[in-house]
Amino acid sequence: MKKITTLLVALIVAFSFTSCKDQSLQSYLVESQEKSGFITFDVPASILQIKNDVVSDATKAALNSIKKINVVALPYKDNADALVVEKTQLDNVFKGKQYKSIMRFNHENMKIGMYYSGEEDAINEVILFGYGAKQGVGIARLLGEGMNPAAIAKMMGEISFNPEAVDLEKFMLLMK
Repeated sequence: MKKITTLLVALIVAFSFTSCKDQSLQSYLVESQEKSGFITFDVPASILQIKNDVVSDATKAALNSIKKINVVALPYKDNADALVVEKTQLDNVFKGKQYKSIMRFNHENMKIGMYYSGEEDAINEVILFGYGAKQGVGIARLLGEGMNPAAIAKMMGEISFNPEAVDLEKFMLLMK
């Protein structure tokens, strides 16, 4: 039984290499919404409002350049074979010329890559792609117009997850 499973995974991975070279991240995200075991959600940037007296004008401008956030994840839970297939598909997406790597790092047994599309001074997408054999695979994508990487980095440094610093009322409406 284990040999059959291994053979099936190998065939799926091989198929992924040949058939998914042209797959876009958008099509991957849409297809993932229909797959069993995936966690997917889209968040409009308007939910991420920051109280005005807490951050600088540059941080507000950086936040306003973000239009939407997409999140897709496949947790590890009994999905070891599927994780290999999904990771391979995403690796193929990010090998394309559309996405440029910003950085890669390891964090708590996860490999994380950060990518962008657009021009260096006017980014359209920022993507975090993480994979851990015991955690799962996931994508967080920020969509925007003319996002400035330096301003986004500064914004990330200024924002804390203090509930008093972030207006969560709109986000809580989704949970009701």
